[in-house]
Parts: sequence; structure tokens; C-alpha cells
Amino acid sequence: MNNVTIIGIDLAKHVFHAHGAHIDGSVAFRKRLTRAQMLPFLSAQPRCMVVMEACASAHEWGRAIQQLGHDVRLIPPSYVKPYVKRQKNDTADAEAIAEAGSRPTMRFVAVKTEEQQARSMVFRTRDLLVRQRTQLINALRGHLAEHGLVAPQGPAHLKTLAKALDATDVAMPQLVRDIGRTYLEQIEHPNSKIADLEKTLRREAQFGEETRRLQTMPGIGPITAMAVEAFAPPMQTFKRGRDFAAWLGLVPVQHSTGGKQRLGRTSKMGQRDIRRLLIIGAMAVIRWASRRGARPGSWLSRMMERKPLMLVAVALANKMARAIWAMQTKKEDYRDPDLAAA
Repeated sequence: MNNVTIIGIDLAKHVFHAHGAHIDGSVAFRKRLTRAQMLPFLSAQPRCMVVMEACASAHEWGRAIQQLGHDVRLIPPSYVKPYVKRQKNDTADAEAIAEAGSRPTMRFVAVKTEEQQARSMVFRTRDLLVRQRTQLINALRGHLAEHGLVAPQGPAHLKTLAKALDATDVAMPQLVRDIGRTYLEQIEHPNSKIADLEKTLRREAQFGEETRRLQTMPGIGPITAMAVEAFAPPMQTFKRGRDFAAWLGLVPVQHSTGGKQRLGRTSKMGQRDIRRLLIIGAMAVIRWASRRGARPGSWLSRMMERKPLMLVAVALANKMARAIWAMQTKKEDYRDPDLAAA
């Protein structure tokens, strides 16, 4: 096994499968390993490329294996599937991972640091609490609508429902009032937790140089800046800004053949958290421009005159993604392209 050049590992909770291959692709070994045997086995192997699927616990294993001196590569599971031969089992998966990792044009996922994973946990926890709060609000609005109480969407209009539940001049069964107050109490709990997490994100965003730089761009706040730092790989991974926008899924789907380009809707094949936040930030910029008026002759002004606002938001989010790449690679604050061209 001294000539092993690549090891593919199929991760699991307790039992792992490793597939070692020589430089010519021939099989060097196939091993079944327990969790306790994993690192001792890899430490005994010559320094080589270790490939795993980018799934749960992959980044933790990646950091531990890197400390042994190996070159760790993570592959999206969808890129491994075409290399699985016929039946799916752990041994075949490990072989497919090694085969996919040996391809010279394969795209890999950067191994995240503990700090990145900690910040992504804060972001994902906030996102989960927001979804739970939205479910509770929608359930309350739906139940009260059955009794003639109708309020607009959003947490800002909860006070209207709370006043209606306490009003004595509104005809409503006492049981509905009691259950409604239970909903309001449940909604208040995630409200306080969301506020605490947002304070944490804002505090963390103040300390980082990159997050401070990102917030100089209109439409990017502390939450979006922290999401970019937590979920995006180093910007040096991408050759150009368009590659980063494509990684986010902000480019059109291609159905090109025979030398003819056919572009469809936005692909949405990428990092959905950053993409969603960039589109939300772009919509905020468009709303501000709609009220105050966009700069005459600017790109945004021309787009708003002839395109639907949602299409303009996606296009602006694409430009924001390209600007993020330029700002991070050049280590510069945001500069308005319209003002620079003037």
C-alpha cells in the first residue's frame, strides 16, 4: 500500500469504508473501519489525497485528517453519484468517491474552519427560529380568520390580533381567546431568541475586516455579511466574479446545443442562504430607489423602467455577487460603478 495516491472514504456514524487506489487507478485496498480505527489507519498511510463526500461531519473529519498531513478534498454528493456502478452499497460508494476525486476537472468543497461552522450554526439557528415564528403567526391568523378577525401578514401586525383578543366588544368564544393567547405566548419566545441571535451576528460582524468591508455595499447588512463569511469558500477559489455568481445559482440555466445559446430561468443551483439574502438586499435597494428615485441614466434606473421588479432584483443580486468577489479579492471597499464611470 506504499503506492497509494488517493483514498476515498464513505462516511457514516459508526462504520466507515475506505477505498485506496494507485496512481493508475487500480485497487490498492478496500477496508471496513470503525470510528476508533479511522484516524490510526490513515496516520499509517503515506501522505496522499483523501476524498470524502461533503455531508454531515465531513468538515470535522477533514480538519482531523489534514492534521495527519493528508490532502483532504470534499466533493458534493451529486458529483459522486454518476461514478457509482450498478448496486449501491458502502464499498461501491467509497470506490465512486475515489474515482470522482481523481478526475482533473472535479469541483471540490473547501474544508470549513471551526469558526466558520460556529457562525453558520448561529445563522442557521436564527433561520430555524424565524421559520417557526412564521408558522405560529400563520396558524394564529388562520384560526382567527375563521372567527372574523383578519390581519395583514407579518409579525408587525400581531398587536392588532392581540388587541382583538382582549377586546370585550368583539364576539368570540372564550376558548378561542385562551388558545389565541397561547399562540401569542409561543410567538414571544422565538422573538426574544431571534433578537439575541441578531445581536450576536451584529457583534461578530463588527470585528471582522471582511464583514466590515462587505457592509459598505448597499443592500448588505451584518446578517448577509456573516452568511458570506460562514458559507462561502475563499474568494480566491473562483477565477472571476461570474464564477462566484454561478456558485450561488444566480445565473441562467443553459440549454445550449449546436452552437446556439439558449438561456432559461435562474438556475438556483447553488448556495441558497447567500442567494436568498442577496435577493432580499437587492429588493431593499430597489424599494429605496422607487421611493427616492434612482440616479438618472444609471443601470438600475434603466432596468426599472423596462423590466419587472423581481427580475431586476435577481439581476442586481448577480451584480452584487460579482462585486463581493471583486471586493474580497482586491481588499477594497465598495465603489459605486455609476459614480466611477462618471
